[in-house]
Amino acid sequence: MVKIRLTRMGSKRNPHYRIVVVDARKKRAADYIEQLGYYDPRETSETPLKLNAERAAHWLSVGAQPTDSVVRILESQGVEVPTVRAKRSDAYVKRVASAAG
Repeated sequence: MVKIRLTRMGSKRNPHYRIVVVDARKKRAADYIEQLGYYDPRETSETPLKLNAERAAHWLSVGAQPTDSVVRILESQGVEVPTVRAKRSDAYVKRVASAAG
C-alpha cells in the first residue's frame, strides 16, 4: 500500500516535515517515491506550507492513503480527500460531519 505521510527533518526542537509518498512498509526516514511539499509547524520561514496539490490529487486518485495529519493539511489547501481508512476514523467522520453543517 502507498501512503502519503510526513517525514521529519530539521534539528532537535526545530521540526520541519516533508510531505512524501512512500511505501507503507518503509520506515519514517526511508527513501520515498515522490516529495509533494513541505510543512513548518512553527512557521519560522516565510512560507511554512508548500504543497503540490495537483500531484497530491493524482496520488489520491490512484489509491494512496493519507495519514490523519496529511488529511488536515490537504483539506486546508483545498484538495478533495476521498473517504480514507484513517487510524482514527472517528475523528475523520466528526470532521466531515462538522464541515457539512
